[in-house]
Amino acid sequence: MLVRAYLRASTREQDATRAKADLVRFANERDLRIAATYVENESGASLARPELFRLLSDCHPGDMLLVEQVDRLSRLNASDWERLKSEIQRIGVRVVALDLPTSWNQIAISEGDDIQRRMLDAVNGMMLDMLAALARKDYEDRRRRQRQGIEKAKGEGLYKGRPEDRERNTAIMQMLAKGQSWSAIVKATGCSRATLSKLAKRVKEGVKAKVAE
Repeated sequence: MLVRAYLRASTREQDATRAKADLVRFANERDLRIAATYVENESGASLARPELFRLLSDCHPGDMLLVEQVDRLSRLNASDWERLKSEIQRIGVRVVALDLPTSWNQIAISEGDDIQRRMLDAVNGMMLDMLAALARKDYEDRRRRQRQGIEKAKGEGLYKGRPEDRERNTAIMQMLAKGQSWSAIVKATGCSRATLSKLAKRVKEGVKAKVAE
């Protein structure tokens, strides 16, 4: 059995490796060795997480996927969670989360004890479903409160939107001016294609202004 640690944060401004020490401590206390660590900054509400799926593709039946909290693994809607869970079950990966003590029992159980393993799988499957649903609800509640706050601020004339990252945007416009592809820029900077489209228009307008001069 190989232990593979998964660390995720939602944005590039957050430290995805924050919980690494906790995972290492948990493994050491149980005489486990973390064979590989997979880190990414992607939303838990999306299945577009290359590092998570690279982890799963590296796994063999019986390997352990170790996470700090279930919400690091999923803030997915019900259908996407079922897709991810089905892939985990297809491969035969054991999910162990620090915030799900029932999952810890999978570490000590012997391979030959099929009845106990099936019982644990049933209990952990139910608990994972419950925590994944709660994580999704928390995500949707926060998004709703955020929208309500923005609408209220707009109504009061106080909303000015997110401050522009001028340094990053200047660098992106320089990359666009040099002819770098959108895909390469998105990969290097993490900006959205919508932002990239706006900046591309600025670059074109700047070129037109220089020609007009």
